[in-house]
Formats: sequence, C-alpha cells, structure tokens
Amino acid sequence: MELKHIDIACLSVSPVNMRGVKKAPDLTNILPSVRARGVLVPLIVRQNGSPTTYEIVAGKRRYHAALIVAQEEGSIDPLPCAIMEAGDDAAALEASLIENIARLDPDEVTRWETFTRLVKEGRSPEDISLTFGLTALQVKRTLALGNLLPRIRNLYRNDRIDAVTMRHLTLASKTRQREWLALLDDEDARPPVGHHVKAWLLGGSAIATDKALFDPADYKGGIVADLFGENSYFADAGLFWQMQDDAIATKAEAYREAGWQDVAIMARGETFHSWEHERCPKSKGGRVYIATGHSGDVSIHEGYVTLKEARKLAAGDSVEKPVRPELSAPLASYIDLHRHAAVRAKVATAPAIALRLVVAHAIAGSSLWRVDVAAQRGVTDSITESVENCASEAAFDKERRIALDLLGLDPDMPTVTGHAYDRDLLPLYQRLLDLDDATVLGILAIIMGETLEAGSALIELLGVQLDVDMAACWQADDSMLDLIRDKAVMNHVLADVAGKEAAAGNAGATAKVQRQIVRDCLNGTNGREKREGWVPRWMAFPPSAYTDRGGVGSVERWETVAPLLETEGAEQSEAVDEGAAIAVELEEEPVQQAA
Repeated sequence: MELKHIDIACLSVSPVNMRGVKKAPDLTNILPSVRARGVLVPLIVRQNGSPTTYEIVAGKRRYHAALIVAQEEGSIDPLPCAIMEAGDDAAALEASLIENIARLDPDEVTRWETFTRLVKEGRSPEDISLTFGLTALQVKRTLALGNLLPRIRNLYRNDRIDAVTMRHLTLASKTRQREWLALLDDEDARPPVGHHVKAWLLGGSAIATDKALFDPADYKGGIVADLFGENSYFADAGLFWQMQDDAIATKAEAYREAGWQDVAIMARGETFHSWEHERCPKSKGGRVYIATGHSGDVSIHEGYVTLKEARKLAAGDSVEKPVRPELSAPLASYIDLHRHAAVRAKVATAPAIALRLVVAHAIAGSSLWRVDVAAQRGVTDSITESVENCASEAAFDKERRIALDLLGLDPDMPTVTGHAYDRDLLPLYQRLLDLDDATVLGILAIIMGETLEAGSALIELLGVQLDVDMAACWQADDSMLDLIRDKAVMNHVLADVAGKEAAAGNAGATAKVQRQIVRDCLNGTNGREKREGWVPRWMAFPPSAYTDRGGVGSVERWETVAPLLETEGAEQSEAVDEGAAIAVELEEEPVQQAA
C-alpha cells in the first residue's frame, strides 16, 4: 500500500465499508482525541473513479470526527491514508472488517452482512475464518443468520431478542419463524425464548443426531438442522427412542456374547456414579453398565462392581454371579414375534375383540399408540369461550359424560381419550368386554369426536355427509362479529343479513357502523326486523365465499373433497349402508362368543 496525506474534501465513505454510509457513527470515544491531536492512524482508502478522489474502506469514524473538527475550526490538515489497489471489493471488505473488529466490535448482524458479501465475492467460510482469526464453525454460525427472516435479524440487532433465542431460531423453517413472530405480536401469547425455542421447535425434545448409536441414515423421521448442518436434531423423539433402545439392546447382547456375565441397562435418566463402584475385571465378575440420558446420550462403563461387592472380593468371598437367563435376547425376540403373529392372525377374525382393543388403546395408549385430543383452544380467549358455550359443545359433553360413566371413570374428566384406566390397558380392555357392541361403538364415536382434527378437509366431507345444519346448533355472537374487520367483507355480510338495499345504502359507512346494523338485525333491536337462522357462508356445509379474493380455508378445503362426492357418491352410499349392516351384526353377536 502507498501512504499518502489526502485532503478531506477528496474523501468519501465507500459502499463496501462494513459500517455502511447511512448510519451516523458513534464518535464519543474518538472525537476528543481527534480534536486534540488530529487523525494519527491512517485511513484505508482506494481510488474512486478519478486520480484525485478516494473512497474510505476503513476509518469511517475517524473521517467523521475530522469533518466535525474541520467545521469547528474552519479547516483541518490532510488526513493520513493508506491507498490500496482499486477494484478488489472482497479485499476492501476484509480490510474494513479486520480494522473494525480490532477497534469496535460490530454487532453480529453487521458481521453477517459483511461475511455474506464476502461469500458473494468468492470467499469460502474457511477463507473468511483464516482472514479474521475465527474458526470455520464461528463463521458458519454467523452466516446461518441468513436463514432468518429480516424482521428477526432486526429484532436481534435492536436488542429486542437475545443471542440464544436468535441462534435457535436459525434452526426453524421460514413457516415456523412466522409462527414465532405471530406469537410475539399476539398480546395474549408469549413466544418461547432462549433454550425454550429449541424445545418449541422439536416438540419438547431436543435430541442431537450425534447421540444415535444407530446409523441416522436408517431413521425415517424428519431431521431439523441449521443452515449448514453443523447442528441437527431428530424431530420425532418417539421414533428415535425406539431405534436407540433397539441399538442399546443389540450392544448389550454383543457384550454378553463377548463373555461378560452381566450387562446392566440402567433406567433412562439414571446416572452411573463411579464413586459408588469399583473397577473389576470380567474374569472376576465385573459387569458392564449402560447409562442413557434423557438427551439421548449413551455412556458405557466396562468392568465395575458395587462397593459392597468389592468388599466381598477383598475379603476373599466370591461375588454371587448373576443367574444367566434361560432365554437369550435373540431367542426371546424370536418367541415373542411368533406368538405375536399367531395372536394377531386370530384378532383379524374377531372384529368384536378388535373393536374393544381399538377403543382401549385410544383411551389408555401404549408404546405404539399415541392419540391426541383436538385442542378446542382459539387464538383469543373470546373465541375459546364462544366454542365452550355453544350448543354443539354442550351436546357433545353430555354424551362424553355418559361414556366416562360407562367406563367407570370420573365423569368430570375433560376427555375420554388419553386417560389410562387405573394407568393400565388391561383393566380397561376387561371393562369393555362387559359392554355390548352398541355401547362400545357409542364410546368409539365419542373418542372419534375428541380426536377429529379441526380445520381439516375431513370436517368438510363429514359435514356434508352427515347433513350438518349449522343454523340448528349455532347462532352469531359478538365474538364472531368483532372478528370481521374488513369493510368490504362486512358489507357483503350486511347484504346477507339485512338485504342488498341496506348494504348499498351503507356502503360508505365504516365496518363498525355496518357491524352494529348486522347486530341489530340479528337481535331485532333499534327498530330492525329480527333475522332468524342466519349462518355466514363460510360456516355452512358446504361453504362458500363472499368475494373472489380467496383465503377462505373452509372453501379451499371443500374444493378438494367435493370431487370425491361427485364421482364416488354411489359407492360411498353403499359403503355406509354396508357399515350399518355390519354394526347391526356386531350388536347381535355375543361378546362372550367373540372372546
């Protein structure tokens, strides 16, 4: 580089300067020094289109401090500058960032912006790490900020969220990031922050892929990873533990085949304490302990006995060797699988038994069953309260209490599904054997109602098939009317309730005024004729929209299922009739014979 003193009028801040050209710099700690002694450390500059003008690559704060001094004193001596080669934007970016890191640590978003520009200039993360004395992982973590929505980056830059929250959000898809922002904007909700973000993303369990004893390539569930795949996690904790436990059992069997007389697989979360054990070789009865943490990590401790056993060995007493089980693990697996195959072949020919097994599993669950109750929770308390108080929910709750009583469960339980009968599947199954088929089918209907997914296409299909009349079980309330904020949509609703003339006459009124007219029509107040049995188009079965703007979920879902009814109506009708006939046959079949 050439060192030269350049008049301040010939200098300007370069667009590649990492501090940018728009934001005013903080000069608090530099201005007094420049006033007293001038600019001592050279600015890094390069020519800017002409031999006499230069742009500042590094030294923006010194330049701005010099401008203030020049305004205060009327002039200032030319500034010392180190002139670099023109045209190399990547080198200019590096020079800017190196100097700024040395003098005033930039915020991480600014560093990301600069690193990203360097990548576009052809630098690899490894090149950047060598240039700035960082590890490649540190550079990649900074570049991973590019996976964030711009608003989240700005929240971090403005200290609205902390670094831990920001880093965990880099694991999220754009959709999940938008969901997190929606929680942030909702006055009635609290978005997860810090380490809770990871739990929120992974359904409560954050198990890293490097914890697996099995090959992650064999895992068929989803994997959540950051932008560069440095950190990745299993999205399905249940599937992970199933495969991990199988891998642990295989490893334990390998130790037994290698001559270890005892292999202790400790309960999940139980810690192996070395101070409670002493080393002991395999030949003298030492055992293998396999400990598993809740985060999925597995530690294996070979050749240990308890302190009590060690004292016996020291006294010359022999340690009782564990009795070798009659069946090895592979033989036990062979027997269990063949007996399972025989039983399920019989279950396939016993529909009455299968019916009760399905109901018992849906209620109590098992290692292979997990049934979730549909959340009747709205995005606001007013929506939740409206649903809780509607006639349909009251009717369903009445049937639910009957089912709970038949099962011998507490009638005040909020659901039938998901409550173990004495925390055991077997007593529940035995209870169901005492009930006739019609009663069991009734309980199954309650379970199905509790586990129907809200906002699904199946709801649209069932609503039409079952001829659901919303006017008979629902009436408009303030919660629904208050949620209609769009003026044009409210005008369509007004036309629906009060007629086209009323809607045309109030087309210029605010949504609030139109809403009040609708409310008066529905209640028959303020001289308005009461409108009975009104149901907005979106809620009817089948649904329709008021405008062609789209965005009506019920209509979009209906469009996906309507062709099924048109092309397969006859077949479905026959299936329903056949199902009814089977139900009658089941009702007539004695349970004792099926058993």
